[in-house]
Amino acid sequence: PLLFRPRADAAQWLWALRFAFECLPGRFERNRRQLASLAAYSRECLIALRAEAGIQYHQLSKGILRFCTERADFEALAAQGEALSAAQCLAIEPALRDSTLPVLGGAYVPGDESGDAHEFTRQLAQRAEARGVRFLRQSSVEGLEIAGGRVAAAQVSGQRLEADAFVVSLGSYSPLLLAPLGISIPVYPLKGYSITIPLSPRAAAGAPTVSLTDESHKHVMSIFGESLRCAGTAELTGYDTSVNEVRCAAILKRVEALFPALAGAREVQPWAGLRPATPNNVPVIGRTRFANLYLNTGHGTLGWTLAAGSGRALADLLSGRRPEVDFRFR
Repeated sequence: PLLFRPRADAAQWLWALRFAFECLPGRFERNRRQLASLAAYSRECLIALRAEAGIQYHQLSKGILRFCTERADFEALAAQGEALSAAQCLAIEPALRDSTLPVLGGAYVPGDESGDAHEFTRQLAQRAEARGVRFLRQSSVEGLEIAGGRVAAAQVSGQRLEADAFVVSLGSYSPLLLAPLGISIPVYPLKGYSITIPLSPRAAAGAPTVSLTDESHKHVMSIFGESLRCAGTAELTGYDTSVNEVRCAAILKRVEALFPALAGAREVQPWAGLRPATPNNVPVIGRTRFANLYLNTGHGTLGWTLAAGSGRALADLLSGRRPEVDFRFR
């Protein structure tokens, strides 16, 4: 699931060393609690926002099933006291009964949801524009102008834009914009892959109906309307965004082994993108040493999970309020 491609890049090696340090049991547990708190808060914010704005994004509220096909993964879940038997997993997701790989057990969180993040973002942008928000599309942020301990303006595609406050939320590219200001954040790109499989009526009958996490290969699968999206793997390979067909083919092969009815699907859409990851997986949210410059980045593989709560907390910080969630903000 994790592929390290060594490069002559000091930032990559420093990130990797920090990542190894954050794998120590004590630090892992502390970081996990931070993420769990923000994730739970974010889910509440998302549900409230969805109800208020009327956004529909192929949301699936049937919970998420984590299933294991390897003994070591099942034993790890069992050690946490949350393991379900194979029969219980198959009852939750009957499509796994046809799997050519044995399902040994898993864990189920009935309150979890999934959805199409792109569709959600598109509809949210439409509603924001209706309220007067102006988006500068096809534009490049070239730099920030500092004066008197504050950001005076942003240079965007040759324009000088002034504002009361600025938020850097550029994903994997955030550290590149901040470096000239003397601000260092531990964010480095992890390239992830996904495939989207169109579902014919025949294939849909054998496709999963519950969102799934494949513990052995660290893949996640969800139904989006008439398609199945499967995402996973991570490459530490700098800012390369090219699609590795071998990696995508491996994801497809795993899906076909788990759900034979999907074998031979046509027009499978591969994709690759950069996830802005921190060594401990905890995002960087809050203030900087410049009075009106804020950060909201480094969400890694959990950008969709943590988005609504991160945005709400940042709005509170910008407005001088204390965020409602227990989280280590900057």
